[in-house]
Amino acid sequence: MRKKVVSASEAIAILRDGDTLCCSGFGSNGVPVELILALEKRFLETDFPKNLTLLFGGGPGDGATGGVNHLAHEGMLKRVIGGHYGLVPQIGKLALESKVEAYNLPLGVISHLYRDIACGLPGTVTKVGLGTFVDPRLEGGKIGSKTTEDLVEVIQLGGRELLFYKTFPISVAFIRGTTADAEGNITMERETLTLDALAIATATKNSGGFVIAQVERIAERGSLNPRRVKVPGILVDCVVVAQPENHPQNLGGSYNAAFSAEVRVPLDAIAPMPLDERKVIARRAAFELLPNSVVNLGIGMPEGVAAVANEEKILKYMTLTAEPGVIGGMPASGANFGAATNPDAVIDMNQQFDFYDGGGLDLACLGLAECDPSGSINVSRFGPKLAGAGGFINITQNSRTVVFVGTFTAGGLKIAIENGRVNILKEGRARKFVNRIEQVTFSGPFAASSGQTVLYVTERCVFKLTPQGLELIEVAPGIDIDKDILAQMDFKPIINNPQPMDPRIFQAESMQLKDTLLSISLVDRMQYDSAKAIAYYNFQGLQIHSQKDVEDIGHAAEALCKSIGKKIGVVVNYDNFQIDENVVDDYSAMVKRLSDQYYTDVSRYTTSAFMRLKLGEALERRGLAAHIYETPQEATGSARQP
Repeated sequence: MRKKVVSASEAIAILRDGDTLCCSGFGSNGVPVELILALEKRFLETDFPKNLTLLFGGGPGDGATGGVNHLAHEGMLKRVIGGHYGLVPQIGKLALESKVEAYNLPLGVISHLYRDIACGLPGTVTKVGLGTFVDPRLEGGKIGSKTTEDLVEVIQLGGRELLFYKTFPISVAFIRGTTADAEGNITMERETLTLDALAIATATKNSGGFVIAQVERIAERGSLNPRRVKVPGILVDCVVVAQPENHPQNLGGSYNAAFSAEVRVPLDAIAPMPLDERKVIARRAAFELLPNSVVNLGIGMPEGVAAVANEEKILKYMTLTAEPGVIGGMPASGANFGAATNPDAVIDMNQQFDFYDGGGLDLACLGLAECDPSGSINVSRFGPKLAGAGGFINITQNSRTVVFVGTFTAGGLKIAIENGRVNILKEGRARKFVNRIEQVTFSGPFAASSGQTVLYVTERCVFKLTPQGLELIEVAPGIDIDKDILAQMDFKPIINNPQPMDPRIFQAESMQLKDTLLSISLVDRMQYDSAKAIAYYNFQGLQIHSQKDVEDIGHAAEALCKSIGKKIGVVVNYDNFQIDENVVDDYSAMVKRLSDQYYTDVSRYTTSAFMRLKLGEALERRGLAAHIYETPQEATGSARQP
């Protein structure tokens, strides 16, 4: 058996001119620093290897010169394909100056490309990216004038318009773990994330390439628990034991045992946010949280939503996630973004994007940088600054509800929250609501056409996406619409009857959001659209435990129907709906009574296969239509108007 444990310089010697190098890591998490530094050292000393293609997903760097920023040397790189450039600014600089061929593809697409390369497929097929800058009818994900080859195509498949992202072989992979044995089996017990280490290694090996794993320690052959081995030795060509300073858990700081699930720490000690514009925005966004929902929070301003949820004691009623694979707990912020304190589970990033792309998210909260009249958003490129899309496109195109958060203007904005009112002390220099955005990272028209719920939350007002564009729906106390909103925008939004933002948002004390979250009134859950003659019942998160609960729903529905005075169509959202077995028959009997007397047609939907089966069987026993749809679009499309 050949020796797999080698020095960094011995491992790096395998690279040749023109190789395609894939480097794992998500931001500051899990970056194989030892291997990167060894490669840079070889290039600076020998001028080899040259003309590499660098492939990465989550931008493994620190926002300055760390991580793959060390590889930003002219001549060393010929092409770069990345998901997020915000923490690798030196690589981004080469791209913007057209010193390399460069592409920015959605992070989830790159994550899935690894699997499709491993499978020997010609490309990845997905709807992710349609209508955005990666759509070849716009920019095709290309950066700079030097980039000419098309990596993305529009195709028709199964009657749907989709994007086809080309695969390509990987020559060398840098991955990272905690422990390796002499056969190259890798465990990741002290890592914050497992990322795509297995998929990258498989893709590289099946490309005929070479896999190098950086670890912090070596174990005896056969001593590793096979259930803890994340990357099997058959996929690993050599192992490098890093110097401790080149193997930090996270480039942002020292080892955190709560990130690796070694211990669970109390969250009560986290200090509340000060009452400023960030907290106001986070508080308003938190009103969109629902019990039993699955939520993604982006980096930056959205991180405050987790802090508010923790302060309001509602974290336990929902599951927060982050795209690199953490599920549950409290997502970390700043340089630690991507990790989580006290996670319930950590899965591979490509599997997380399977869940996201398939519609698993109830709510996503992400940043707001530039917005145009159609509701399209740019967060990826601003003149000489290349941030990149990261997971933004996957997340925003597939979450049921999207909340964009950010201050109304940028660059020097100063506000004060005084006596429950917003006081603009100094307006920001840069407008965010503009006639034309520099790059389309989120397509408002695409979202509107699919019926997606989209809100835009700022410290002074809230907008909602409509098929006609942005509508102003809420205004903060103390804000003058003409002076503080319209005068600071390049376009005029739709204005019908905007309501005041909830006054609790602007008070120093707790909002008591837990009570609001758990007590949505039945009246508020039942809304009637007179134009369509359809009532929408939002039973998401509703829990039915007793006969009285059943009777209360029946009375509320009957009151609504009687006030309308004619039979109507009904669409019911049963997502995260819970009902005790002992009242299922009573509930279905109540539904049959209402259906016979007041409804022309009823369409139901839930993403829960169990609930579709359970309710379907109960309704079928009562002679009611048993089919329950999976999406609101399907249910609404099937509802018949009288």
